[in-house]
Amino acid sequence: MAALFRRSLSLVLMPALFAVVIHPASAHPHVFVDGGVDFVFREGRTLEALNVTWIYDEFETLYLLSSYGLSLNREGELDEADRKELVRLRSDWPEDFDGSAHLTLDETEVELDWPTNLDLHLVDGRLQATFTRRLSNPITVDEQILELAFYESTYFYAFSITNHPKVLGDQGRCLASMVPFDLDAKLASLQSTLAKLSREETPQTENVGALFADRIALICE
Repeated sequence: MAALFRRSLSLVLMPALFAVVIHPASAHPHVFVDGGVDFVFREGRTLEALNVTWIYDEFETLYLLSSYGLSLNREGELDEADRKELVRLRSDWPEDFDGSAHLTLDETEVELDWPTNLDLHLVDGRLQATFTRRLSNPITVDEQILELAFYESTYFYAFSITNHPKVLGDQGRCLASMVPFDLDAKLASLQSTLAKLSREETPQTENVGALFADRIALICE
């Protein structure tokens, strides 16, 4: 039944996908990504990396596959050879990649290295990407407030934290909690304005994605 549903979904969505390719959607943001971030500690409460998960929406999933000349098989799945080829192609991150995971310690930005260990799988008709962002300089977290904002600076991608954050490794007593984005009247007005932008237009507000960001607060006692 699940395979039949996915196969039917691909048949229904593919014509819509081509319409999107030919006539880009006018609403901004244009891509919707669920997911989240897990924190990786080593001995001594030292945070050394973030494990990031992206789950693309169904339309973007098909758009990405089509853009690389790939497609789902008869079972509505991605063949293993195609999956590995997609990982290879997507591992060449664009120069303007800004991470989606923005980390601060006591409101001071923490620098993250370029993504590594990319893996891609099709899960329930949606492309799921996982990768690692190592801290350029690992930090010891001790009674400090660590905050992670989940966003893309131009808000072309709308990220939502849907995976509960995990704290992995030797971290003592650390608790991660989600802080969902709260759309107030002012931001609702801005969001309405942004919705009128085409795929080719960039918002004039600098780092506008941060205004619509879900966040994770990590506190270690």
